[in-house]
Amino acid sequence: MTGQHRAAAVLILGLAVLLAAFTDPGHTERGGTPRPEPVAAARTPAAPAPGPDPVTDPPSSLPTGTPRWQAERVLPERGTLVAYYGTPGTGALGVLGETSPAKAFRRLQRAAAPFERPGRPVRPVFELIVSVADAHPGKDRDFHHHVRRSAVREYVDAARELGALLVLDLQTGRSDFLEVAQRWEWALAEPHVGLAIDPEWRVRRGQRPGRVIGRVGAGEVNRTSAWLSRLVVERDLPEKLFVVHQFRTSMVRHIGRVRARDGLQLVQHVDGFGNRGQKLATYRTVARPDIFAMGFKLFYDEDVDLMGAKAVHRIRPRVRFVSYQ
Repeated sequence: MTGQHRAAAVLILGLAVLLAAFTDPGHTERGGTPRPEPVAAARTPAAPAPGPDPVTDPPSSLPTGTPRWQAERVLPERGTLVAYYGTPGTGALGVLGETSPAKAFRRLQRAAAPFERPGRPVRPVFELIVSVADAHPGKDRDFHHHVRRSAVREYVDAARELGALLVLDLQTGRSDFLEVAQRWEWALAEPHVGLAIDPEWRVRRGQRPGRVIGRVGAGEVNRTSAWLSRLVVERDLPEKLFVVHQFRTSMVRHIGRVRARDGLQLVQHVDGFGNRGQKLATYRTVARPDIFAMGFKLFYDEDVDLMGAKAVHRIRPRVRFVSYQ
């Protein structure tokens, strides 16, 4: 190659490099593949890719690698959960069903406000009965029926939009709690939805709900909580509430065998009604704070001299979850 040829080649190569430096390396022809990034452009760091949207693309785990159920606890630190209880479309089973979710939430906020203290936040909760015990056997002869999925979906969506937790309450008649809980997996897979079981309405063959006080064994409680725990851990969900209602020691047989579970906050919710002395006597008789965080129910209609927030805060063992029925 002559000197003139070499000089021309160097000039052409320099122009090519200069042109490449001003070419968009990510440009793609229709139907083609991205061009390789030119050497000259590699010296300039690429712009960082946009991070995931926290709503549409929630991370499978936190940056530290900590599972969500360990990092996102369901009980506020030193705080209190305050709930409205009921079933959709009727006030017969509790205050929650007396009105729409949005109006119920505003009422709940007013009821919850007195429980808040400096450094002790309050978190609102809807506790919704989704499987309701019946006095008659029904076509499946299981003495319970399920609320329509569309009605439950309304509360799932409303709780999410309003910033509340939702707890699905099960009254299962003659059916096993685990069997019925699995029916509601579609809702329990939501990050803000937990589960409650009510042994009062869990009866045996030959028994009818409402005629006897039902009961459940620790084995059935543990099978149900184990399934819910797997759902939380495998889907990397935040910690969920797992609530056990009780007002007699006989309602949960071998309660000392109830096991703690990864991803679940166990709550023993004491449901006795009456005057203040009766309610506190029931609470102290059944309370197992060595196993559970403690819950306490207030009845608008059945309680005599309804307890206020100050009185509830004075209860020991300390109450972490208060619900109104």
